[in-house]
Amino acid sequence: MAEFIKIYEDKPSEAAIAKVVKVLRDGGLVIYPTDTVYGLGCDITNSRALERIAKIKGVKLDKAKFSFICHDLSNLSDYVKQIDTATFKILKRALPGPYTFILPGNNNLPKEFKKKTTVGIRVPENNITLEIVKLLGNPIVTTSIRDEDDVVEYTTDPELIFEKWQNLVDMVIDGGYGDNVGSTIIDLSGHEPEVVREGKGSLDIL
Repeated sequence: MAEFIKIYEDKPSEAAIAKVVKVLRDGGLVIYPTDTVYGLGCDITNSRALERIAKIKGVKLDKAKFSFICHDLSNLSDYVKQIDTATFKILKRALPGPYTFILPGNNNLPKEFKKKTTVGIRVPENNITLEIVKLLGNPIVTTSIRDEDDVVEYTTDPELIFEKWQNLVDMVIDGGYGDNVGSTIIDLSGHEPEVVREGKGSLDIL
């Protein structure tokens, strides 16, 4: 059964963050808050954990549309091809924030994602998640937790999330109530920015 851990966003406890990072490094799956909906994630470098998430989501790993949560823009070049000034300016304006940007991937992508030409990148405005990624030292692969039904409380109330997911994951973080609106997804891999999904983030950044 998963561990349920309370972390305060305004001042995340270092010991609690270290605990989460240990679970991730050991190949565990963690549900955590973002600046939009709660996310399900694992360490990008752990193949077994990636397979587990794909299985939970009912998708083949090489077909899965997972995003990467980065701590800031400085480690983008680890996984993304060189981007032009206009694209960088959009990212700079928007992040951290409730956006997922689709960017052209490079050859450093983990082997599970080698077939992909693009990757989704997130830098959420949430101290808990950013501190986890910072201490982990590499991105988390993330996907939002969705419900089969339309009862919104599941995705916003950490206790209900725990009830539902406790036997599927290794840790659920209670970071307070989540939002029930997903991130705005913008494809920056082509010549012009293309809005794939309008969510929480404003389009004024384009």
